Amino acid sequence: MNPKFIKFLALIAVGAAIWFCPHPQAVSAQAWHLFAIVVVAILGLILQPIPIGAIAFIGVTVAVLTKVLKPADALGGFGNTTIWLIFCAFILARGFIKTGLGRRIAYKIISLIGDSTLKIGYSIVISEFIISPAMPSAGARAGGVLFPIVKGLSSALGSEPGDSRRRAGAYLMQTLWQSNGITNAMFLTSMAGNPFIAKLAADTLGIQISWSLWAMGAIVPGLVSLALMPSLLYKICAPELKKYPQAKQIASQELAAMGAMSYGEKVVVGVFVCALALWATGGLTGIGATTVGMLAICALVLSDVLSWQDVLGEKGGWDTLIWMGSLITLAGGLSKLGLVKWFADFVAAGVSGIPWIAALGILLLVYVYSHYLFASLTAHIAAMYATFAAVAVAAGAPAYLVALVFAYASNLMMPVTHYGGAPAPIIFGAGYVTQNEWWRLGFIMTTLNLVIWTFIGGAWWKVLGLW
Repeated sequence: MNPKFIKFLALIAVGAAIWFCPHPQAVSAQAWHLFAIVVVAILGLILQPIPIGAIAFIGVTVAVLTKVLKPADALGGFGNTTIWLIFCAFILARGFIKTGLGRRIAYKIISLIGDSTLKIGYSIVISEFIISPAMPSAGARAGGVLFPIVKGLSSALGSEPGDSRRRAGAYLMQTLWQSNGITNAMFLTSMAGNPFIAKLAADTLGIQISWSLWAMGAIVPGLVSLALMPSLLYKICAPELKKYPQAKQIASQELAAMGAMSYGEKVVVGVFVCALALWATGGLTGIGATTVGMLAICALVLSDVLSWQDVLGEKGGWDTLIWMGSLITLAGGLSKLGLVKWFADFVAAGVSGIPWIAALGILLLVYVYSHYLFASLTAHIAAMYATFAAVAVAAGAPAYLVALVFAYASNLMMPVTHYGGAPAPIIFGAGYVTQNEWWRLGFIMTTLNLVIWTFIGGAWWKVLGLW
């Protein structure tokens, strides 16, 4: 029997079982039926019998067809500003890729400091950090821009999948993977699910997470993690080759082949810098983050760096808009119908009497390490973020602290498995790191990042007045 058909049957069976199951008295039938649809949608995101955009849209369609949601309410999520912000960031990312600016940045950094395997690792980290605010697709950033460069460097170092993989490639691939998870956490626009988190925080906790607040909270623990990670990996996943001065030469040759910066690259640099400045000063200028993104697209189109066909052809952006708008609709419906509050109150009763710091710590650990059960950050966020955040606040934890802690954790948990995020199939599929090594390193580095972000981040958030 076709595996996709089996998955569909399983989804229908689960949905029907929940739909017709007796529901708690405190929960309305409408809320319970929407809960059944949401559970099936999330399981669909995990099993993926069809693409996640189609799964999410089908969920919304079923909600309308069964009259659980009104059509106007069901389509309301697509008008949310957060999904249009991330769409705009996808278009900006296309500018980086089309003009070759992303590759130029990476090669330039390597040409300056990449004369050893460790320094090449730091070159990867710096490249990730610089590019990440403009690329909301972790897969495009790590898999589309940086992976080919890292693969080429590994081959140039005489490191190929198989007997020579530990020469340099295993270390460099893990450095790319681990840095991607950290940079995902550092900016609202560096991972597609982050604006979704911001929307859930607004709907569930009644707070607004701006681009600048997200970045301000993440900058100190994020930079510490990025600074320590390559050196830690260098010890626990030590490359056999330590020095490689030729890397600078290779990068310089690639830069020479690219020639001088093109008109398009210069425009993208200018637009990117202006966008960062406006995002960071939104509280002063009154210009919203989505408006900044829209201005960036207009600038790229009007300057002929991108054509309108480029905008229409950005499949990742349009797909994200569909699934995020759908999930925002479904999650928002659960909140409006009172199910999230009921569940939060139910769980909160179980942690009553426990100090809020201990309760937050327990919830955070469960939230992070349950990612072994998910193949998608989006599915994990949709399934657990709102509920866990609501429970933590009900236990007495400050709302802004809770919102940001779970937001950052939603990205830091990605590296635990070889299926934990979008770039995983690309990087793991290269064959440099075995599954056992990947899981071992994923657990170690994720745990270390949690320690860094808990203690150093916690102190920084105290300074910011978040708790």
